Amino acid sequence: QCQLNGLWRNEQDSLMEISALGENGDFQGKYLTQVTLSGGCAHVSPLKGIQQQPGEGGWPTFAFVVRWDKFSNATTAFAGQCFVDAGGKETLTTMWLLREAVGSLKDDWKATR
Repeated sequence: QCQLNGLWRNEQDSLMEISALGENGDFQGKYLTQVTLSGGCAHVSPLKGIQQQPGEGGWPTFAFVVRWDKFSNATTAFAGQCFVDAGGKETLTTMWLLREAVGSLKDDWKATR
């Protein structure tokens, strides 16, 4: 069984810490990013998410949102799935969508990455 709670590191050396999951699958935690839009130093930001409980033999899917706290006017949504390989190593795979605030509807086209 794949467990989301704990400390995770991605290939960019950012860290994510997820607290224990609630009975309904909700969780919260912190995201320490090493990658910023401004090119600045690492910052800790809050995250909130939910895990879908898998069926028998399945791996859980999940989604969470990070509010980039105090250093960026952006929010990122992540969706993914947790896997365990034959050696017992847990891996999270995710896709993300970042939305940066813009000053007008005319500039909306450049706000999402």
